[in-house]
Order: sequence, then structure tokens, then C-alpha cells
Amino acid sequence: MIHHISIAVNNPHHVAQVLAEILKAEAVSFFPNPGSYMVIPFDEHGTVIELYPLGSQIQPGESDEQCVFVNNAITSRFTDIHAAISVSTSQEEIEQIGVREGWRVIPCNRDSFFDVIEFWVENRLMIELLTPDMTSQYLRFATQRENLKYFLPESTLATTQ
Repeated sequence: MIHHISIAVNNPHHVAQVLAEILKAEAVSFFPNPGSYMVIPFDEHGTVIELYPLGSQIQPGESDEQCVFVNNAITSRFTDIHAAISVSTSQEEIEQIGVREGWRVIPCNRDSFFDVIEFWVENRLMIELLTPDMTSQYLRFATQRENLKYFLPESTLATTQ
């Protein structure tokens, strides 16, 4: 279970407000990394999305110290990170929010397995949003080993059958 994820964006405060709207959550300041925010839906999983200023990086501390935040001025327009997040918001609401923000929103089907909505935060970071119906599809797919046979080595399937 993933309980929280951190992502870097151009405008952490604004993105936190938009994601809080979609997740029906609260957006609050994240003091360990100045200029950062957290989106907290207060759900049963303890879900939190941390939004850092673009260029923020987490590096290991020295010796036995915990991690530290540093800023790297060199960043890419796009990112190699994405997440799939279940929301109680409807597809229509998500699309309206995307239009309002000028962000790409596109309903997709992932290889006939399940549907998602690609929600492109700041048109640079993809979050797959799953409405309640989409979440049910995803869970039917992702919780059954036989459905994941295309991703698992043949030896893994043979030892678990």
C-alpha cells in the first residue's frame, strides 16, 4: 500500500488546491521543505500527496542523519513519476477542473484491462485518476494473479498455482 507520494511542480500551492478539490481533501503547508504543501484527504489509508517546488530533491543525510531537501536548478519539463489515485470525484467534475486549469485531461483505456483519466498537472506530470467505477475495474484486474500474467515471469506463475 502506498500511503504518500511526493512530486515536484511549478506552483505547489496552486496544485495543492486543485488536487485537494479533486480528492475532497485539505491542502496545508509542508514545513520541512519551504514552499511545499501537502494534500490530505483524511482517508482510512493515511493518504498524503506532498507537492514540492520544482527542482526539489531528497538526498541522503550524512552519517546517521535523516534525508535532506536540496534544490537542483536543472529540471526536465516532464517527469518519470506518475501515480494512479482513486477519487470519489466524477469524470465530468475532473474534466471541468482540467478545462478550468488549462490542463490536459483525457479518458483512457489501459489495454482493455481498466479505464483511467490521465490528468496532466501543469501539463507536465501525469496522474491517473480513477473514479469509483474505474477503481472497481482496476481492483478486479490488479488483485487477480491470472490477470497480471503478462507482467509476471512464467516461473512466478508456475510456483503459485
